[in-house]
Amino acid sequence: MTIHDTRDEYLTGAELLDVTRTALTRYVCLPSDEAADAVVLWIAATHAQPAWAHAPRLVIRAPEKRCGKSRLLDVIEATCHNPFITVNSSSAAVYRSITEDPPTMLVDEADTIFGPKADGNEDLRGLLNAGHQRNRPAKRYDAASNRVESIPTFAMAALAGIGAMPDTIEDRAVIVRMRRRAAGETVAPFRHRRDRPALRAIAYQLTAWLRADLAALEAAEPAMPVEDRAADTWEPLVIVADHAGQHWPDRARAAVLALTADADENGEQSTRIRLLIDCHAAFDHDTALSTSELLTRLKRDPEAPWLTYGVNGLTAAKLGALLREYDIRSANIRFPDGTQAKGYQRAHFEDAWMRYCPDLTASRHAGEETSQPSHTSPPRSARDAFTVWDGTSRPHPPEESSRDGTTRPPEPARPSPTSKGTPGTAGTTTPLRRISGGAA
Repeated sequence: MTIHDTRDEYLTGAELLDVTRTALTRYVCLPSDEAADAVVLWIAATHAQPAWAHAPRLVIRAPEKRCGKSRLLDVIEATCHNPFITVNSSSAAVYRSITEDPPTMLVDEADTIFGPKADGNEDLRGLLNAGHQRNRPAKRYDAASNRVESIPTFAMAALAGIGAMPDTIEDRAVIVRMRRRAAGETVAPFRHRRDRPALRAIAYQLTAWLRADLAALEAAEPAMPVEDRAADTWEPLVIVADHAGQHWPDRARAAVLALTADADENGEQSTRIRLLIDCHAAFDHDTALSTSELLTRLKRDPEAPWLTYGVNGLTAAKLGALLREYDIRSANIRFPDGTQAKGYQRAHFEDAWMRYCPDLTASRHAGEETSQPSHTSPPRSARDAFTVWDGTSRPHPPEESSRDGTTRPPEPARPSPTSKGTPGTAGTTTPLRRISGGAA
């Protein structure tokens, strides 16, 4: 089976995906077989966008230049549905290009939109964030007609760039981490005029195959190996694989597990999640910490961001602002040494750790911390912040010798019931009480 013009050759869905994969890997060196399968399924899914509830993003990222990002985007452009390349496009032009049957948006050098020096692209960033889900239109006021316009934003998009994309994008994306080719890894050169027509022929067949069954694709509810937003993102790709049959359903689910695991392992944590994890380590076995002590422990790790968080590092005010989002607030706490200060209770973190850092609580429940070092309870006077008795005001009789010649410690001194030399009173008779279930 060749990758030449396939318009006159009837192919099954599985064969068509195989042809697409062969074409893709001819021109691009992907980091893994699972990544190649994911890209093929994403390309196919663009041809059935009217059937999907979510429009997954494809993030193509690399640590350096010359890792094949642009070449991969060239192949995607040739094989996807109605490609729309946003190279210095105005936001108004992009918004007006999205219809009920949307194009496939392709963005190279995405740092011009999301990078630290990106200015004036707020509308485009908003579109890429909102367009992952249906029924998230942009609202604009048209002064000429004196009415509010509702502009669709739903469209699949592929974004290529160096480094990570914002969390709001990567959380809704299939992420392919490109890398520079090693010695011995070769690909065929891609020439737009020579090679694109054969790839467009594949695109025509993908459209014909999937558009014939839009109703069935829309109604499909596949078994997903992931949950929540990851399931929303990958569902169109898995539906396409199930519709193709043969080996593709298994390959699709293997790609889901491999790429989501890779994204979790290499993903950058948000500042607040990092703070929750570091607070868990800072508390160790303490039930409460003063704010100053918590800050000191957080800043002990030179690789943590807290020493350089702001001009003066993480402060009490900034700590409180970050934790307040999880309903964690400082309070006046009395400590065992009798001091009182503003601080945090470990118990107030438990709910946030369970919800946002499940691995922390899972490891604890799995028995990784099966035993805790015992702590001697402070005397009551210390817990209540009273002065602790030092033992000097009570007399200690000397040690006494027992009959066998050994020395025994003195018994605790007890006050005499009566003054020395003073006869005691007869007292009163203690009435007997009957104890239920026993002798009187």
